Amino acid sequence: MEINQTSKAKIIASGVIPFAFLIILVAYIFGPGAELLDLGIALPEISIEKVEFHKSEIHAIVRNTGPIPVEVVMADVNDRIHPAAVEPDRFLERFETALVRIPFEWNAAEPYIIGITIEDGTRFEKEIEAAAPAVQPTIELTGYFAIIGTYVGVIPVMIGLLWLPFIKRISKSKYHFFLALTAGLLLFLAIDSIEEAIDVSNENLSGSFNGDLLVATVITLSFLGLYYSGSKLTQSVVSSRFSKPIAIALMISIGIGLHNFGEGLAIGAAVGLGSIAFSTFLIVGFALHNTTEGIAIAAPMSRGKLMIGKLIGLGLIAGSPAIFGAWVGGFVYSPFTAVVFLSVGAGAIFQVIVVLLKWLKEEGDKNLSSASFASGFALGMLIMYLTSILV
Repeated sequence: MEINQTSKAKIIASGVIPFAFLIILVAYIFGPGAELLDLGIALPEISIEKVEFHKSEIHAIVRNTGPIPVEVVMADVNDRIHPAAVEPDRFLERFETALVRIPFEWNAAEPYIIGITIEDGTRFEKEIEAAAPAVQPTIELTGYFAIIGTYVGVIPVMIGLLWLPFIKRISKSKYHFFLALTAGLLLFLAIDSIEEAIDVSNENLSGSFNGDLLVATVITLSFLGLYYSGSKLTQSVVSSRFSKPIAIALMISIGIGLHNFGEGLAIGAAVGLGSIAFSTFLIVGFALHNTTEGIAIAAPMSRGKLMIGKLIGLGLIAGSPAIFGAWVGGFVYSPFTAVVFLSVGAGAIFQVIVVLLKWLKEEGDKNLSSASFASGFALGMLIMYLTSILV
C-alpha cells in the first residue's frame, strides 16, 4: 500500500516540477529579468472596431490592442479636430474598450474618416464609405430582419427538402451520387465560412488578435468537440427508436444552421452599416444558393421512414438561425464574435462531411472512388459556386 502511494507521489511530482520551473521562468522574465530582456520600445496601437452614426453625433468604439496602456486625447472627422467625450474614461489598459462620442452634423451616404489620437501624438483612423443612421431595435426592424432571415434561410431550406420523395425513389448508385453531392455542397459552405471569417478579421480586427490563427483554432476546436458529441449523438439515437439517417440529418442541420447564423450576422451587420439594400435580385440569389442546403438534409433522410414533423423540424434547425443571426448582426454586432461564429460553423460542417463520408463507406462505396461519388462531389461544389455568384 505504501509502495503504491509512493509511486503515485512520484508521478504527481514528475508532472508538477516542470510547471513549477515554468512559473519561475515567467516570474523572472516579468521581474528581475525585465530590464535585461527589454531590448526595444513597445509601440502603442488603437483599433477602431465600430463606428455608428447617431443624431448629431458619431460614436466610435475603440480598443487598446497594443502592449502598453494608452490615453485617448483627441478625435477628428475628415482631419478636422472636434471635441469628444470618452466613456468610461480616456485611459485604456490592454484590450480595454471605450466609447468616443463626437458631436458632428453628418450627412447620410457621405464618406467620412474618423481619427483617434493618443497622448504621444500617434493617430489611428477608420474610413467609412457611406454614413448611415445607427440601427435601433424596434418592432418594425425586428420584423424586417425576421422576414429577410425567413426569405434567405428558412424558405429555401424547406424548398430543398421537397427533393426527398425523388431521392427516395432512385437506385442505390444514384443515391450515393446525392450523398456525394451533399458532401460537395457542405465543403463549399465550409470554405465559404472560412473566407468570410478571414475577411471580417482582416477588415475589423487588430493584428494582435492573430485573426488567421483564431479562425484555425476555433475551427479545430469546434470540429473536435462536435465530432465527439456527434459520435455520442449517433450512438444514443441509433440505440433509441430513431434511425441513423435521422442522426446524420440532424448533424447536417446543425452544421448548416451554424453556417446560416454566420450568414445572418453578415446580413444584419450590412443592413446596420447601410452598405446593402435587399433588392429582389439579391433575395433570389440567396434563395437559390440556400435551397441546395435542403437537399443536403433530404439525402440521408431518404433512407429512413418518411416523418414530416421531423423533416420540418430539421429544416427549421438549419434555416431559422439566419433570423437570429440577422438580429444579432443588426443590433449588437461584434467583429470578434462574428469571426468566432463563422469559424464554429466551418468546423461543424467539416465534422458533418467526415460523418457523411464514413456513412458512404458503410453504404457500399468503400474506396470513395466510384464515378457516382466523384461526379456528385464535383457537381455539388459547382452548383454552390454558380449560385454564390448571384449573391
